Amino acid sequence: MIRPEDAERFRAELTALTGGAVPVPIAVAVSGGPDSMALLALAAATGPTIAATVDHRLRPASADEAAMVARWCAAAGVAHTTLVPPPDWAPRSIQADAREMRYALLGDWAAAGGAGALLTAHHADDQAETFVMRATRGSGVAGLGGIRPRRAAGAIAILRPLLGWRRARLRALAEGAGLPFVDDPSNADDRYDRTRVRRWLADAPFDAAALARSAAACAAASEALDAVLPLLRRDRMRGEDDLERSWEVEALPRELRRRIVRESVAHVRDANRIAEGRCDAATDVEGLLSALEAGGSATLAGVSGSARGTVWRFRAAPPRRSR
Repeated sequence: MIRPEDAERFRAELTALTGGAVPVPIAVAVSGGPDSMALLALAAATGPTIAATVDHRLRPASADEAAMVARWCAAAGVAHTTLVPPPDWAPRSIQADAREMRYALLGDWAAAGGAGALLTAHHADDQAETFVMRATRGSGVAGLGGIRPRRAAGAIAILRPLLGWRRARLRALAEGAGLPFVDDPSNADDRYDRTRVRRWLADAPFDAAALARSAAACAAASEALDAVLPLLRRDRMRGEDDLERSWEVEALPRELRRRIVRESVAHVRDANRIAEGRCDAATDVEGLLSALEAGGSATLAGVSGSARGTVWRFRAAPPRRSR
């Protein structure tokens, strides 16, 4: 059984993300680990709940884990669905491609089920690990903001009501409530950056909760900077059509210039339906930004940026010539 005080805390944190109402139904992504099983039980104690488990079919035990979740849901009166990738799915980067496929499947499932939001079990320790991983890669304030408590994914909002909960507390909740769960073996695989960071944090003299609060502060700062962009469009945009953008960047702080670069690349890519290339805010954007600040030009993810004085222009890069 879920303790009343835990159920009340969960309800308060969920409604804080939704603006005061419990979504009906509550759609929950459940892997079968202790964190997601705790989330599932908390949701089921809060209101009508539906659950889904994604079986990527990458491990022999994954089908049994999905079946374990399904059995608990059947006993608890929670509708459960096991989702699988299409037969031709062939991930190149297992973690990244699996994550992308997982959210695509879950988003479609939640929307089809009439849910307005999808809940995932990311918690404070996940946030601390993300903060450290991104700090070691030189991320700016947006990246250091880590896992957002709420973000849009198509027609579905993804909510993380457990970002203030610690991993140990969720495991104790699952054990105390007699919930079945399994420990994903990939969480102990040192081939993955997150596993190594998790081990390091376990031995380091740092408070994971404090790191998570730092991530939240960075996220708030990033949101404040994002709020300036509409003003910049009004005052600094010198030309825009469906295919390109031009900006006057004189005297703008570098972080606002960085956001102009990122926003313009995204706009031009979408307007021109550019599918090739990648755009990583921590590395690739920095290269284009530096080139423009030097008065030059560079290409990022199919978008060409060029500087003429203090005016920066972004447009689709010409196609590469074949030899």
